[in-house]
Amino acid sequence: MESKRSKIREDAKYSYLPDECWENVLKFMIGDGDDYDDKRNLKSISVVSKQLFSITNCIRSSLTIYDPTTPFLSRLFHRFTNLTSLDLTHFHGDLDALLHQISLFPFNHLLSLNISHKPTIPASGLLAFSQNITTLTSLICSDIDSFKSTHLFLIAQCFPLLEQLELDLTENLVYDDDGDSCERFFHGIEALSLSLSKLRKLNLSGHYYIDDKSIFHLFKNCKLLEDLTVRQSCDITEQGVVYAIREKPTTLRYLSLPVLIIPQIIDSLCTLKALTNIDLSFCSISDQLLTSIAIQGLPLNRFSIRQCDGYTYAGLFTLLSNCHSIQHLDLFVVSFLNDRHLIELSSYLVALVSLSLRCCYMLTHSPLFTLVRKCPSLTHIKMEYIGANSVLNYYDDYLIDFGLYPQLKSLYLPNNSWLIDQIIIMFVSAFPNLQLLDLKSCKNISLQAIVQVLKRCRKISHLDLSFCNLTSGLNLLEMNFQVPHLKMLNLTSSQVDDATLHVISKNCSGLLQLLLINCSRCTHKGVKHVVENCTQLREINLNNCLNVHTNVAASMLFSSPSLRKITAPPHIHFTETERKLLRLRQGCIVF
Repeated sequence: MESKRSKIREDAKYSYLPDECWENVLKFMIGDGDDYDDKRNLKSISVVSKQLFSITNCIRSSLTIYDPTTPFLSRLFHRFTNLTSLDLTHFHGDLDALLHQISLFPFNHLLSLNISHKPTIPASGLLAFSQNITTLTSLICSDIDSFKSTHLFLIAQCFPLLEQLELDLTENLVYDDDGDSCERFFHGIEALSLSLSKLRKLNLSGHYYIDDKSIFHLFKNCKLLEDLTVRQSCDITEQGVVYAIREKPTTLRYLSLPVLIIPQIIDSLCTLKALTNIDLSFCSISDQLLTSIAIQGLPLNRFSIRQCDGYTYAGLFTLLSNCHSIQHLDLFVVSFLNDRHLIELSSYLVALVSLSLRCCYMLTHSPLFTLVRKCPSLTHIKMEYIGANSVLNYYDDYLIDFGLYPQLKSLYLPNNSWLIDQIIIMFVSAFPNLQLLDLKSCKNISLQAIVQVLKRCRKISHLDLSFCNLTSGLNLLEMNFQVPHLKMLNLTSSQVDDATLHVISKNCSGLLQLLLINCSRCTHKGVKHVVENCTQLREINLNNCLNVHTNVAASMLFSSPSLRKITAPPHIHFTETERKLLRLRQGCIVF
């Protein structure tokens, strides 16, 4: 007995590691990426002890604020004292009032604020925010419905330390009722360029008034500018770009402008020796341009020629066979690219990490294994709307030995209706470490093939089966294994039924997000299985699920207290009092 007590004391002696050690352990566990699934696991870690609770509070750096969050802001801000990033994109209330409230807290490390997808810029809120929080280096205001010239002056006044500014608009800017004109917008851009001396990244896509003078002032005054994106502008000329580039020969790393690529542009681009990211999307380019870039030996990391014309395979081959540092390549709508070309190019893409081959209609899936075999770092592939030639023959040729390629993590194959069960099974057998698989609108895949996907790819976390004709049901004998890492499952318009939902709920209990939009075969019985067995579920979308009973949404909250977002069928209506009660008691938004 004494020896046992001695052992317990000895174990206890080494269990009390310093906070710094635990902090490093937890940071290693959650990683540094943008995927917050692992960060949610901190909740379970924090209940182990007061020490771990305190440490998990300290290492959380980002917070997304929803409407139900606002009554608890004071408690949250006092708990998470090292926040560096706030995301307000999902907040739909009075944003000015929210920013005034946030400004009252003594944030010492806040660097990033995202207020995208809003009706307008919250001017008074940003002004109050900037007066008390002076550390901001990143401001993201994408897709603002009503953007005014005064907003440019406001940003210039409030945030002089900005290094990143995202103001891209999905819809082109229109004049408002305050007498805005192109001239006033131009002066706003000039004010930005003079005030934001530390600016490194700027996105002004959709701001059609941007002209040669604007680009010149940005290049001249923003001495540290590395990344400039301006699309949907008609007033930028080739000569203006050439003149502006002379002001920025050493720091510019990324450039995307809506101009024709003339010889003078080619010569100017080749003087940018630090250029690592070239985006020529929607431009008319030439083999001469591609050859000139190849000859200059620019240290390219990213290269995009989305929907470009005017060049041939000869120019593309010259570029890619000489630029061996390219890690991210986008070949969206390259009409001439075929299997032979891609196999030939794969020998030169040794550093490739991600590849997009969307809408390359002459391609088949045949070069896929050549790519992953010759590109050892390739982890993400998109092959949407590619051709279907020789599919069955290729499957027969590779059936016996196609190897294992554990490096591939993401495979996007949407809108390839020729894909059949045998080919999908072949893919997942070769890529055992897949974490994301997108099979949207692949209509010839059965649930039996999906069982094989889940069985062979046990690390899969995101699976998109929307618009697939998954009409045959499953039983427990067909799927008698656990899929512990599956977090997001999209079954929109897939024709799944209650029996399928029952099997999913039993074997995919770690689900966080389930989308069942337009799944008319699902009833409240299947949904009940999911919410009772998937105890970590945070979001469920039942939009247009017409056979789900009217009281299912309320009962879900009692069955699954983890739920934070419910999209109810259109025939289920909640009063504002009920919605408020759900927000306050459960922290759950009901749409």
